[in-house]
Amino acid sequence: MKNLMRTLTLFMITVTGVYAQLPEPGFIIDGSTAIVITDPQNDFLSPDGVAWGAVGQSVQENNTIENLETIFKLGEQYNIPVFVSPHYYYEHDHVWKFEGTLEKLMHNINMFDRGDQLNVKGFEGSGADWLPRYKKYINKDRVVVTSPHKVFGSESNDLALQLRKQGVDKVILAGMSGNLCAESHMRELVENGFEVAVVGDATASAKLPGLDGDQAAQTNYKMISSKVFTTQELVKELKMQPKK
Repeated sequence: MKNLMRTLTLFMITVTGVYAQLPEPGFIIDGSTAIVITDPQNDFLSPDGVAWGAVGQSVQENNTIENLETIFKLGEQYNIPVFVSPHYYYEHDHVWKFEGTLEKLMHNINMFDRGDQLNVKGFEGSGADWLPRYKKYINKDRVVVTSPHKVFGSESNDLALQLRKQGVDKVILAGMSGNLCAESHMRELVENGFEVAVVGDATASAKLPGLDGDQAAQTNYKMISSKVFTTQELVKELKMQPKK
């Protein structure tokens, strides 16, 4: 028993030491930086949304709704371009021949459903619509709403193109849900040569019995991105810079 305890103690010390030694690349916010927000939509962020039962606890613990609003405000205040990558499912998406686990769930519960690309009937106030408190920030010419991503990452939409066309090579990333769409966007952007920082408490993830999506997401943000900010750390960082 003593040997087991010694082994476990040594293991924990080693793991802690390795984690403490992870390098901190840092992230400098400059004129080539943009904010990217994934899925700021009712189905994730409204208590009436179809995914609230899974993500609501994490949203409340992280103060995600308020933190995302702060980030929208920072974009305006410091003239940082904002890009929103939404998640929509059209009628033809419901005849896919195969699906992953969460894709199947989202289709089963009609998450993010719309009629088609050109049909906005019933869209206003639906689960696919923006959370109402964000509309005054998103519905402006300065904000780019990309084509929808269809699974989790930005491989299936035009986010990278839109960023490149505006001379962006650095991204401050936030949004829903943390271990799925936000993390997948982070990975794809990094693979495409963008420098990425994540605002960890401006995301949230599903928490299910035996599965903590938020813990998984926060771990991967730390290991993959150049910097993980809290919302307040980002506020302080920007206060140190002159407004554009």
